[in-house]
Amino acid sequence: MSASTIDPPAPVLSYSPVVLSVPGRPVDLQVRVTAPATGTGLLVILLSHGHGPSNNLSSLNGYGPIANLWAALGFVVVQPTHLNSRTLGHVLADAPGAPFFWRSRAEDMTYILDRLDALEQAVPLLGGRIDHDRVAVAGHSLGGFTASQLLGARITDPDTGQEANLVEPRINAGVLLAAPGRGGEALTGFMAEKTPFFRTTDFSTMTTPALVVAGDKDDSRHFTDMGPAWHADPYTLAPGPKTLLTLFGAEHGLGGIAGYDAAETTDEDPGLVAAVARLTAAYLHSRLHPGDTAWQTACEALTAGTDPVGRVETK
Repeated sequence: MSASTIDPPAPVLSYSPVVLSVPGRPVDLQVRVTAPATGTGLLVILLSHGHGPSNNLSSLNGYGPIANLWAALGFVVVQPTHLNSRTLGHVLADAPGAPFFWRSRAEDMTYILDRLDALEQAVPLLGGRIDHDRVAVAGHSLGGFTASQLLGARITDPDTGQEANLVEPRINAGVLLAAPGRGGEALTGFMAEKTPFFRTTDFSTMTTPALVVAGDKDDSRHFTDMGPAWHADPYTLAPGPKTLLTLFGAEHGLGGIAGYDAAETTDEDPGLVAAVARLTAAYLHSRLHPGDTAWQTACEALTAGTDPVGRVETK
């Protein structure tokens, strides 16, 4: 599978904001829903945004490049604005959990699943088209950390000293996109002091099937001197079944999944984004529909191509 191939456009519907009132949350939970214009029995991807520097990429208004492609490939993509979003920074700077709100981010996804019926009915032309029993979570960067928690990874809460178990059993599979790796002595960069919740990350409890996507040029020196291998830790340190997709030449933006023509995307490549969308969609189709051969076919295409976008390992 080559990064140079981009699928022809398919019609999708995008609706926002759907506003959910959450008891105890300092502001309402706002959500964008993107879905294919046609079809039923649609699979769900809960997409957790990162923390980056832009005002709107870290919100329901970000991640259009991959959300729209996933919807075109048959998924309903649900994107919350987490409390760490820069769109909320001016009102939540002093709120408990600021600035990263690591626990609240995972709780947002659980609440969305609690209200999935209401969410579906709130979106025009979507009622009755979702398969509520086939749900995946995906997350980029800090969103990958959130997704790993929902898949079973645990940390020790730095404020209480208690283990935080935020696993969501209604989630059947996950995709971690440029997610953070191990803590402990690996955290040598200046951001380590600002993210104490990373220090005790334990992937040994992350038992839900997942695809870990890592760029071989994603060198996060502000966190670690491990180099790009750090982002493969959720694969390396978690029990199977897990799959690792290493993208050749990709940096933290994975070609630009967070936004169209975003200035902080250092490896802008729409073809790579399209390839990532197709490969991750194939993985989830096969995971959520046992017996589906989409992932096998995608892997065969990846290895057969003359200009492969990456390589795949499985355990």
